[in-house]
Formats: sequence, C-alpha cells, structure tokens
Amino acid sequence: MIPSIVLFGATSILGFNLSRLFPEGVIPFISPGNSAPLVQRWSALNLEDPKWIKSIFDRYQPKILLYCHAVCDVPKCEADPNWAQEINVGHLNRVLKTLPSMVRMVYVSSDHVFGGNGTYDEYSPTCPISVYGKTREEAECLVLKRPQTLIIRTGLPIGPSPNGRTGHLDWLRYRTLRQLPVTIVEDEYRSVVWVEDLAKRVLELAQSEETGFRHIPSTRAISRVELANYLLKRLGLEVNFQRESRQQRTTPHLGRVELKSIYGDTLAIPLPSVVDSEDTALLGEVV
Repeated sequence: MIPSIVLFGATSILGFNLSRLFPEGVIPFISPGNSAPLVQRWSALNLEDPKWIKSIFDRYQPKILLYCHAVCDVPKCEADPNWAQEINVGHLNRVLKTLPSMVRMVYVSSDHVFGGNGTYDEYSPTCPISVYGKTREEAECLVLKRPQTLIIRTGLPIGPSPNGRTGHLDWLRYRTLRQLPVTIVEDEYRSVVWVEDLAKRVLELAQSEETGFRHIPSTRAISRVELANYLLKRLGLEVNFQRESRQQRTTPHLGRVELKSIYGDTLAIPLPSVVDSEDTALLGEVV
C-alpha cells in the first residue's frame, strides 16, 4: 500500500507519469496555466502564496512530499534568469518554510547540476554550466538544510507528456509527423531511461528511509543522435534530422554526463538504457 504522497509538479515528464501510474497513492498538483486536457482533473499549484501551501498540508496531511516542480527549459532560463530563480528556488523555499516537520521531503533534481564531460556519483562536486543547472544546485542546497530529506538526481526520462508535444519522445514524434525541422545535439550523452522504470524507482526511493543524495543510473550513457535514431525507427517514422555540436548552439548544452552511484543496494541497480529495451508499449501515446 502506497502511503499518502503529495506530488508538486505533475506536468513534468516524471511527475505526470508518476501521477498516472500510481493514482491510488499520489495526490498530484500541476503547474498553473497548463491547459493539457489530460491534467485538467488535477489541482493547480499556487506556490506564491504561503497560506495556500499550508492549506494543502493541513488538508491532506501527507507522509511524503514528492517535489518534481521546476522549469526545465534551458533556453528560457538563460533568457530570463530571474524568472528561473523564482520558480526553481523561490517556490521551493516557500514550501520548505511551510512544510510540517513530520512530512518527508523528497526533491527530484537533475543531472544538469553537472556539466562537463564525466561520470558523476553522489560524492562528485557539482559543476553546472547553465542558469537552469545553477538554480537546481541552489535548490539542492536549500533542501539539504532540512533534516532527513532525500535528493534524487535523474538523467533524461523518455515517455509521454501531458500535451503530446513536450519531452524528448513526444517532441520528436510531433515535429517529425508534421515535417517540422528537428535538430539534434550530436555531442551530448546522457543516462537515458524509460520514464515508467524511473517512476517506479523514484517511488521506491521516496518510500525508503534513504536520506541525502541518491543517483538513478542507467546501464550506459547514450548520445542524442543514437537516441533519436532509435526512437524514430521504433516509431516507424522517417529518420530525418539535422545535427549540431554543442558549440553551435546559442545556449549551454551538457556534454557527456553519466550518472553513477556509490551504493550497492537494489535501489542503485542501473535501469536499462532506453536503446537496450524491447518494450514497445512504452512508445505508445497516452489518451
């Protein structure tokens, strides 16, 4: 039986899939203004108002707060650092000030706290190269001030989005079907996993007694080009995209950022890389 979990950020790829896969225990809240029909049955966040935040904890009295709320659009964060700071750090800070001491805080972070080429475990020093990554780093520092909290760092999740256009899978499918230009960064490598596998592992970690940092590694890092080729072929779509290097992009892009773990328990077992899976059901659209 899943304990009562309040989830902030049900319009992220991970948050959306956690909410749809585990509806019996997850109470989802979406970003305000999100008009995707699939999430309209869920309540909207109001993280500018401390009274609203307190009312949610008073009403639901959760055992766990699973925090997946953030703006992850790197170009938009670069264009407006103050906006990125307010959402990724300011919102979180208000929540932490209001969160009852008996509620377990589980913050889902990102491999964007790293940036240079390398393999990174829980002891690796952070080295963000973008505004987005720096706000994630600052958010982690805030969370660590609270005792008995858990920070989960993930790589790139592949799976359905609420609006059928965002997230790497739906973005690639949407633009290819409409013959819109697709450009792939050829020298970016990530730990890329199916979001359903990731959601199960995140839930297991959230319900565990783990604190501090935990990484969710994959069996191997793969390039964006290998990923795009694989997904398009599996979708039965034409493989037709442009390639650019990180240096050609106008905003920062990760290099080879591979997540590893120092731990040897079952919660640290690497998840299968997307390109090594044969589960075709994971490519389906959510309706």
